[in-house]
Amino acid sequence: MLLGPALALSAILFSIGVAGVLLRRNAIVLFMCIELMLNAVNLSFVALAQVHGLGGQIMVFFVMTVAAAEAAVGLAIILAIFRHTQSVDLQNINVLQG
Repeated sequence: MLLGPALALSAILFSIGVAGVLLRRNAIVLFMCIELMLNAVNLSFVALAQVHGLGGQIMVFFVMTVAAAEAAVGLAIILAIFRHTQSVDLQNINVLQG
């Protein structure tokens, strides 16, 4: 059971996702970074399921379900904003201000 490399890779992927969320202003890149963070958490759940049983693998299915719903809703919102503003830059989005 080699938990170390899997958890290290998960931490690296999660850190890349957090850095992308904090540093980038493009909505699509932000969306991809959030997905990267969710996949990093899934990797750690699967790695820890080797030690603690099938509970981690069951949680992966729930996280994947939430990620699929988030992808559908998030892409629809990004598409609607792009149609309204012709940009996906988060600095230029003032949809709620009128």
